[in-house]
Amino acid sequence: MPRPDPAVSRALTRLTDLSLDRRTLLRGAGVAAALGVVAACSPRGSRPGPTRTASPSSLRFPDGFRWGAATSAFQVEGSTTADGRGPSIWDTFAAEPGRIDDGSTGDPAADHYRRWEEDLDLVASLGLGSYRFSVAWPRVVPTGSGAVNQAGLDFYRRLVDGLRRRGVRPAVTLYHWDLPQPLQDAGGWAARDTAERFGEYAAVVFDALAGEDVTWLTVNEPKTTAFVGYAGTEHAPGLGDVDAGLAAVHHQLLAHGRAVQALRAAGPVAATGGIGIALNLQPVYPGIGAEETARRADGAENRLYLDPVLLGRYPDDAVGDLPGQVHGDADRFAALVREGDLEAISAPADVLAVQYYGAAMVDRYGAWQSAFPTSAAGWQQVHPEGLYDLLTRLRDDYPDLPPLLITENGVPDDPADTDPVHDAARVAFLRAHLEQAGRAVADGVDLRGYYAWSLLDNFEWARGMSQRWGLVRVEPGTLDRTPKDSARWYQRVVAANGLVD
Repeated sequence: MPRPDPAVSRALTRLTDLSLDRRTLLRGAGVAAALGVVAACSPRGSRPGPTRTASPSSLRFPDGFRWGAATSAFQVEGSTTADGRGPSIWDTFAAEPGRIDDGSTGDPAADHYRRWEEDLDLVASLGLGSYRFSVAWPRVVPTGSGAVNQAGLDFYRRLVDGLRRRGVRPAVTLYHWDLPQPLQDAGGWAARDTAERFGEYAAVVFDALAGEDVTWLTVNEPKTTAFVGYAGTEHAPGLGDVDAGLAAVHHQLLAHGRAVQALRAAGPVAATGGIGIALNLQPVYPGIGAEETARRADGAENRLYLDPVLLGRYPDDAVGDLPGQVHGDADRFAALVREGDLEAISAPADVLAVQYYGAAMVDRYGAWQSAFPTSAAGWQQVHPEGLYDLLTRLRDDYPDLPPLLITENGVPDDPADTDPVHDAARVAFLRAHLEQAGRAVADGVDLRGYYAWSLLDNFEWARGMSQRWGLVRVEPGTLDRTPKDSARWYQRVVAANGLVD
């Protein structure tokens, strides 16, 4: 095995010295206590071992491996009232005093709506083969249903054409949390009708942007929307209702199924690029005597999404009043499922998008333990080997697993990096995780690509512009772009199709 780079080891170690923001810690603890669950799940109840580096042969990725970076519409676009765009739940949420740490909103964010040509030039300059972005539903269908806003569609048409001119493959996410406000007023994801409206919206986007080189991702992280925005209060719409969160789980998964059906109906050209869902998954390891709790937490936090999508059924241990379960009404949740729903949700997909940020550990009572170093995002416990555990678990537990993409993986700026352009901690994080991804590929995992989060510093939801995750710095005030050291390092990885010294 190669020796770890001392600079990488020092930077990873430094993550342990970051202090948790008290407000973030209290908010996270409140959500966990309300739900009776933690934010991650265990592969098989195994205890974590020491992080191992990949073997030399696994540090080169297969030919055709897709290297990319990702953003989302509300976090980067700005121009929230331009050209007919309607309001989203995040516009409403960010406008409420006290919701966003620094008082910022989604406008101007990174001003990508006006600076998209410059940003696509950045993508091309880094040698990336793919760029993942999301379509803002309220920019395309301002009220969530009914009339289509052609100016909004034209923007995404220009974006896709611009990527193709630069030889970059589009990866298009249909929903990244910016639900049109009129749909929320009618119940949002707690209402079944929203899933039907999503299928209609998806068909509009497929018709406008279809092409053989487009990879489609339907819903981004339904877990986060359901349990941080509906069951919790940290994200829009901030309801604080666990049963509404469970309803949001089913209706987002149903929306995924409706989008897959719409793509298949759109014809062979639209479907050639493939379609899947983006799930945030992370292992949670059992503390002493907590094997059963960890198994239930896995049901609540991983299998609640994986099983319906890949097996056509919900797990029977995810919802209830036991430690590790979602503490909601199991009968009420079961009653949401109508005839044909699970067939739609489990319609064969072409890819499963995995989003990995870290791992966790639970005790026998379901409480989240501080088992791993934390980043500047207090909720993020950094454990690179957890990525290997997760990928191999998917391979072993789901025999009909489609090819995998890692569509988000990243870390915020480390306050110890006094110059934000010289981001040694981010380089360390990315390298350690790519080592584990390469190790998984060497052990037979069908991983087809990796997208770093994020291309740009952006609006980081409740943290506003105060927490920065980008490979490229967006200067406050001027919004000028400056590639960070991590961007230049990643550029070399992409050129080499693997890790480099």
